Amino acid sequence: MIADIEIENHYSEFSRSLEGVGRILEDPDNNVWCCSPIYDDAGNVHVFYSKWVNDAAHKGWLTCSQIGHAVAAKPEGPYEILDTALKGRGGDFWDSVTIHNPTIHKVDDLYYLFYMGNSDGLVTSKRVGVAVSSSLYGPWERMPNPIIPAGVNPETDWDSAITSNPAFVQSPDGFFRLYYKGFNRADWDYDVNVKGLRPGTSETGFRTNRQYGMAMAACPSGPYAKHGHNPIINLRQRLAGAESEDAYVWYQDGRYRMLMRDMGFFNHEYGLIFESQDGISWGEPKIGYLNSQVYLPEPPNGLDREGRLERPQLLTKDGKPEYLFCAIVGGKYNTSSGAVIKIN
Repeated sequence: MIADIEIENHYSEFSRSLEGVGRILEDPDNNVWCCSPIYDDAGNVHVFYSKWVNDAAHKGWLTCSQIGHAVAAKPEGPYEILDTALKGRGGDFWDSVTIHNPTIHKVDDLYYLFYMGNSDGLVTSKRVGVAVSSSLYGPWERMPNPIIPAGVNPETDWDSAITSNPAFVQSPDGFFRLYYKGFNRADWDYDVNVKGLRPGTSETGFRTNRQYGMAMAACPSGPYAKHGHNPIINLRQRLAGAESEDAYVWYQDGRYRMLMRDMGFFNHEYGLIFESQDGISWGEPKIGYLNSQVYLPEPPNGLDREGRLERPQLLTKDGKPEYLFCAIVGGKYNTSSGAVIKIN
């Protein structure tokens, strides 16, 4: 990791613009995670978020997560919880068990809700899918199969274990891009079976290297073709032990920009920000945001992941980011909730 004495030299302009607002969607019955916001035509803010019952503890994200839907007149709330937008389909579907990592986007007159689903409550069945609707209130039509399948060869394919954590953006040429996290199956099996890694926790692996790839399509719902030079972000080429997690991508002022939770580059509590001319070759990461206590001063909660603002998502207007939405442990019920940060 980068030495603390150098940290301030790596602040981005984006990180210097942030101002804490507060927690949202604190729920006495459910953990809340992955808050993806969007404005409707009337200026209300809709948030699609992951939720799972408290009895499942934090790792319930992997075994029983669903996508909730809430709306408010302004980004800081208060939010009215409306319904469950998506849940596991059951049966033999690829997304039969858990639905997680929502990211909501509008293209023309349709809304696209990208997500991660799995079929057995295990990490290695995670795949990226999409549901489509003409209304933020649904109903949502899901594609029958994952839109980003895992790599075929467990030994050599970088994404043979999973596809997950989708980030969607429309490129200036009119095509659509999905950036997604993946890692190798053989490396994962070694870390779990030999090294005792606990799946579903915040532990990092020994051989497992979380990286980001990209796929392109002419339509937001696919079919998507993986980029020929994936993975396009491998942080271990820049710093030993660093990995990629929780990307959000947007296009602004002629450049692609990416936010990502830091996973060992500076530390495990910050966020990273990258820029790129073509969305394929990305510059050196800078600090995108700091630990949560900087924006939301709170007493220690004693929970794993304390201080981390995870799964960053942006609320934008006319292509310009206005608010940063994240997930954070702790809060009123000492579980997890959303967090909102203003971009000045």
